[in-house]
Formats: sequence, C-alpha cells, structure tokens
Amino acid sequence: MIDQLQSSVLQIKRVSKTTQGKKRVRFTALVAVGDKQGRVGLALGKAPSVATAIQKAVIKAKKDMIEVPITKWHSIPHRVEVKQDAVFVLIKPAPKGAGIKAGSVVRSILELAGYQNVVAKILGSSNKNASAHAALKALSQLQDIKYKRL
Repeated sequence: MIDQLQSSVLQIKRVSKTTQGKKRVRFTALVAVGDKQGRVGLALGKAPSVATAIQKAVIKAKKDMIEVPITKWHSIPHRVEVKQDAVFVLIKPAPKGAGIKAGSVVRSILELAGYQNVVAKILGSSNKNASAHAALKALSQLQDIKYKRL
C-alpha cells in the first residue's frame, strides 16, 4: 500500500544563514504525498541539499497522512471554508466532468487525495506553505455524509 503513494514537490526554497563571516546554505522542500484513494499528507523538510530535503519531507508526510471522504462522483461531500493565518481557502463540490478548478498548491493536494471534480479558491496571502496547510486543514474538516431515505 505504501508503494502506491505518489509525491509532489510543491516548493523548494534556498535559505542562507550568516555565521561568523560564513554563509550557511540550506534548502527547504514542501512536499505533498497521496494515494489518490482518500489519503493525503503534507510536510516540510530541511537539509543542506535539495534531494535530502525532499526525502525528509516525504518521510514526514507519510507519517502524517489524513483520510478524506470521496463521493461516488469523485468530489467532496460538502462545501468547506477555512481561514488559517493570512489565507482563506474555499473548496466546493463540482458536478461530474467539471475537473479540478483550483490554483497552485491546492490543485496538487486535491489531485493526490483522489478528487476529480472540485472547485477551490484561495484568497489572501500568496504564500504556498500557508495555502497548502489551509487546504489540508479544510480537507480534514470534511465529514462523510450518508443520505437517508425517509
């Protein structure tokens, strides 16, 4: 089951720290991991090289995966809105055949979770890290709705 996981590098940043006349260069990698069947995770890895930072992020993301509900139309069960830090994320279900209409990192997270028909909007900050965490928080608030016949 773990072999079926796919990962997507959302952002790589070069970070330098000056200490006693030297510049110490490190890299941070924001990575999303999912199995396209309702499980998705997100993590940030830091290391002196890009490859090591990505590996660390993938390992952390696999440990912190969450389960999300998927309807039979490959969409989310209901509308969800989340405000985290300076980012506001709105995710709505879409009809069959609509595809994923979302920007930047939210699209990657929704694809890795296994959604095919979703509409999302990011308002506020353009920070990819904050947007990704807000999207994951929104997905964690989804509840599986079972329709009852009266």
